[in-house]
Amino acid sequence: VQLVESGGGLVQAGGSLRLSCEASGRTFSPLPMGWFRQAPGKERNIVVAISGNGSTTYYADSVKGRFTISRDNTKNAVYLQMNSLKSEDTAVYYCAARRSGRYVYTRFGEYDLWGLGTQVTVSS
Repeated sequence: VQLVESGGGLVQAGGSLRLSCEASGRTFSPLPMGWFRQAPGKERNIVVAISGNGSTTYYADSVKGRFTISRDNTKNAVYLQMNSLKSEDTAVYYCAARRSGRYVYTRFGEYDLWGLGTQVTVSS
């Protein structure tokens, strides 16, 4: 299974972006997935996560009310809608997935699969 992100770019503060992540390859069931981000010189941290069936989500405090995660299991895809972007949202955003599990997962080590990342730059 491979994860491919798209949708990053440069946006002004207050603007919006939508990131997409598609899982290619054979999956036997919808995968728990998440988005992490990593700014230069900082650790990779969880932003949002969603369970395999989409019924449970997690949002980091810093993005609550601004970001929304959703998924389309018919396409093996997960999306991150980012609104009211701030300069501190600037980072490389990584899509992650677990090969199994019924819940949301928020720690780096809980994920088995990673995309290559997409740059999001918010200018102030």
